[in-house]
Amino acid sequence: MKKIRFTKMHGIGNDYVYIDATKEDIRLSAEQIAFLADRNFGIGGDGVIFIRNSEKADFMMDMYNADGSWSEMCGNGIRCVGKYVYDYGLTNKTNPNIETGKGVLALEMTLEQGAVSQVKVNMGAPILQPSQVPVQVSTDMNQAVQVPIEIEGKEYFFTAVSMGNPHAVIYVDDPDTFPVHEIGKQIENHEFFPNRVNVEFVSKKGKNYLYQRTWERGTGETLACGTGACAVLVASVLNVKTERKATIDLRGGTLQIEWSENGDVYMTGGAETVFEGEIVLK
Repeated sequence: MKKIRFTKMHGIGNDYVYIDATKEDIRLSAEQIAFLADRNFGIGGDGVIFIRNSEKADFMMDMYNADGSWSEMCGNGIRCVGKYVYDYGLTNKTNPNIETGKGVLALEMTLEQGAVSQVKVNMGAPILQPSQVPVQVSTDMNQAVQVPIEIEGKEYFFTAVSMGNPHAVIYVDDPDTFPVHEIGKQIENHEFFPNRVNVEFVSKKGKNYLYQRTWERGTGETLACGTGACAVLVASVLNVKTERKATIDLRGGTLQIEWSENGDVYMTGGAETVFEGEIVLK
């Protein structure tokens, strides 16, 4: 039996169980992580994120999906990591660097009444080379833009972008009426994507204004996906649907995304603490 202290946090509805592993090197099995994320029998969340010490940055974000599988990066998650390390006194920096599976990312945090309310993250440059996303398409393609994929006899077109984790962005007329669960699951596990893929279903709501629903690999549909919103903005620039800065609505809230001229993508949004407690693991 192992007693674990945790904090439940969310970034615009994308909720995770956060565990401080800076003082004790806490390691859990995939089955234990899946139990913590279970909304009926555990704490409930889109996954589990461990905050660890880092030799490369101020802290490390070690992220796992709801099924216990490891993931490289979570945009909403890293904002909450920034809030956690400041609000719980692990650092007094408002601009910490966080090591992730994508590399070291820089945060700029805004305070309200002594606590973090908004976080701007330099998400780094998008990865567009198909072999590095990865997506298995024609080797003569420098970018996988509007690539056809057939699901249940119907053809869709995706643009592949990695923000440290792979995304397939698909434009649809109305994401709210689109069968995200059925189509998203099949695309996640399609042979095109050797590491599976997160899938964004997107519509344009106005000039530089988009709406997305996200099917996350290893988790299912989530209320928000920060790396997905970054991928959507990049894909929308490549498909000439927006300029390089846009507002993106997700089911859990809104993010501001900018693909700057220096090549990096910047994401700005909120982070919230929900509750904390202890749980006993077998």
